[in-house]
Amino acid sequence: MELLLVVILVVLLLGAFVWWRREAAAREARSLADVRADAQRWYERLGGQVMNLHGDAPAVRQALVDAGERYNAAGSQLEQARTVQQYRLARETALEGLAYARAARIALGIDPGPELPPLAAATGTGELTRERQVEVQGQTFKAGPQPGQDTPYYYPGGRYQGRPVPAGWYSTPWWKTALGAGAGVLGGMLIADALFSPAFADPGYGYEAGYQEGFGDGADYGDGQGGDGQGGDAGGDQAGDFGGGDFGGGDFGGGDFGGGGDF
Repeated sequence: MELLLVVILVVLLLGAFVWWRREAAAREARSLADVRADAQRWYERLGGQVMNLHGDAPAVRQALVDAGERYNAAGSQLEQARTVQQYRLARETALEGLAYARAARIALGIDPGPELPPLAAATGTGELTRERQVEVQGQTFKAGPQPGQDTPYYYPGGRYQGRPVPAGWYSTPWWKTALGAGAGVLGGMLIADALFSPAFADPGYGYEAGYQEGFGDGADYGDGQGGDGQGGDAGGDQAGDFGGGDFGGGDFGGGDFGGGGDF
């Protein structure tokens, strides 16, 4: 009798284990199918944008070139994807391509369409809200929130050597060419410092989210440092613009871009 009970117990345990394995495999298959369908949906949407958008302006052409590159890359990733993570990477590539396609629509002066899901790589990098022009090692670099003849390169936001590069339009894709031209990390970091640091090159400009915060209040900080004199102007302009958001109270609150960091 005891032997029979043991046999029944073993059979029940084996049955439960087989059922659990089947359920786990079914859940994994459903999850894989969901992420594959999601990645495929964004990829197909990107393909429609790449094929239907055309323009002769430099900003439009460049944005469409970047969108096309992401379309090809996402297609290759989808063909090789076998896991949930691989399909998620293909989705991210397609979304990045759609960000460039959306920029092309803006440069064309037409409706950019609905907002896209946020890019993982652009989290916490901010967005340019003011035009900038700096010189680094004898070269002029420009950036701004809108496309222009001098700023035809769109960037959806990301990081260069761990440092945030905000979304916006740039005169040259220095985040790619710094290494390609042999300038190395130092060249790219100098450009990033000049464009985004409040204490390097010309006074820094703020970002759309929270730049009026930080240092308590920019104007008060300026008054405390010199009233109407030079110190007051520098404190009011720079501290107010760069105190909060990504470069003050955000990712770099105490680092390179904050009020108490290296810069």
